[in-house]
Amino acid sequence: MSMDDSDFYRNLMRAYIDSANDGIFVLCDEMKFHVANPVLESWLGTSEDALTEHQCRRPITDFIGNQESARTFVDHFHTVLTGEPVRFECLIHPPGAADRCIEIALSKVDLEVGHLFIGVARDVTERKRLQAEIEHRATHDHMTGLINRYEFEQRLNSLLESARRDNRRHALLYMDLDQFKVVNDTCGHMAGDILLSQISSMLKDKTRANDTLARLGGDEFGLLLEDCSAAQAAHIAEVYRQAITDFHFAWESKIFKTGVSIGLVPITSACESALEAMSAADTACYVSKGKGGNHIHIDSDDSESRNVRGQMHWVAEINRALHEDRFRLYQQKILPIANDCGGNVHYEILLRMLDEDGNIIPPTEFIPAAERFNLMPAVDRWVIETLFAAKGAQWRDEANSRRGVGHSLCAINLSGTSMNDAGFPGFLHEKIEEYGIPADFLCFEITETAAIGNIQKASHFINEMKSFGCRFSLDDFGSGMSSFAYLNNLAVDFLKIDGSLVRNVVTNPVSRVMVEAINKIGHAMGINTIAEYVEDAEILRQITEIGVDCAQGYDIHEPEPFL
Repeated sequence: MSMDDSDFYRNLMRAYIDSANDGIFVLCDEMKFHVANPVLESWLGTSEDALTEHQCRRPITDFIGNQESARTFVDHFHTVLTGEPVRFECLIHPPGAADRCIEIALSKVDLEVGHLFIGVARDVTERKRLQAEIEHRATHDHMTGLINRYEFEQRLNSLLESARRDNRRHALLYMDLDQFKVVNDTCGHMAGDILLSQISSMLKDKTRANDTLARLGGDEFGLLLEDCSAAQAAHIAEVYRQAITDFHFAWESKIFKTGVSIGLVPITSACESALEAMSAADTACYVSKGKGGNHIHIDSDDSESRNVRGQMHWVAEINRALHEDRFRLYQQKILPIANDCGGNVHYEILLRMLDEDGNIIPPTEFIPAAERFNLMPAVDRWVIETLFAAKGAQWRDEANSRRGVGHSLCAINLSGTSMNDAGFPGFLHEKIEEYGIPADFLCFEITETAAIGNIQKASHFINEMKSFGCRFSLDDFGSGMSSFAYLNNLAVDFLKIDGSLVRNVVTNPVSRVMVEAINKIGHAMGINTIAEYVEDAEILRQITEIGVDCAQGYDIHEPEPFL
């Protein structure tokens, strides 16, 4: 090759290096620069001449961002010294330019005069930023910025491993805000979101550096306390409880106070799994909430915890029963004894569940769990859909042929959670229209405690459904507050006198007086009365003597399959 040819190829190679979109450099075996193209010059904030000045060549390690990146570069350089090419990422931190994350492909070239190392560097800063953002979104709650449930459970697994391996002690707090629903219902979801963000920020400020605070979903938070005894955890839980209790939330001239129910679970080598620990914490939290809220309950084997754990067992069973269509409808007649109770045939729809072997499970077994764990709206919707599909045609025929005479009246139980669901009236109306149901065949039963628990929503729900022609019965009256003043705000058609009073009406004079009082006030307000749990002839005689309008119970009719 002639000298002219050598210059041509050298110039051609230099032109390629200078025009490249990547940073290209050549190093000697001391990691000092021999070549740096314009892209790399701009990244390092200095010129190639300054980098390669004779007797003053700069080592590339002068521009590496931190000790970890410098160690990474040196380790890979030693690999390249053996002749094996490498590809790796590291951070550069030039004194006169911005930090960058670069991906370097480095290889060794053997020449007659020795060997050099050619590197091609690509800026991956934006890719790493997007990757970090995606990873952050996958592990953090977007609204509060806290760790999300998935990442929380991963960290809980790590603590469980350390507890088993090193016999370390940690703790888990499960926190559920009290009265949060009041803010959501009163001021809307935007206000609720802001409240959650403010409380999250406040709690984050109180969280120790090694601990993990997470939003587990809705208004529920989790806290992992690393290397923390049960006594220390109880103290920290009280700090959090008091902070939330003292917090005031202002929204459009309204001031709200909230509290928090906390379940505390020590994490020791005895814990079997993250699922078990979370379940125990959830149980302890529910026990706390069951005591009126704003309380701390430490996981134990007490009767309250066992009761909640027993109810939690039903959650999966109820969901499977819904999925596998293992609910069944029964009916029980309501007998007119003083007047017609609003129809020729009056009956209540009752719910049963079948286990996997086809055995009947009574509602007392699964309804408390369904109510506690917010499964009743799904159950209520199943009842409505199944009942309307089965009876729609029959009721339409009966309505068309009755010609002014009485007609069937079907009593359907509704849970308080369904009644408080803003979308439930729309669902009911949609199904009434879909199946052509004569609305005046329907009587919805709501319990006294559910109605009084949210009197405004109950009143609105009743009025809305009565506008379609439906009727209402206030169930279990006498089991709760029994305030007749509430009846002025609830346009119900029937009062069902609680069974605990009715079944004692023969033997307990106080029960008889209360039944008489409920019956008289109901009649004075134009409301028909129904006695529940009429289990023998003497009870029936007593309530007939008192003047109760209708009777329901095993002495009248034992529940039988509806379909």
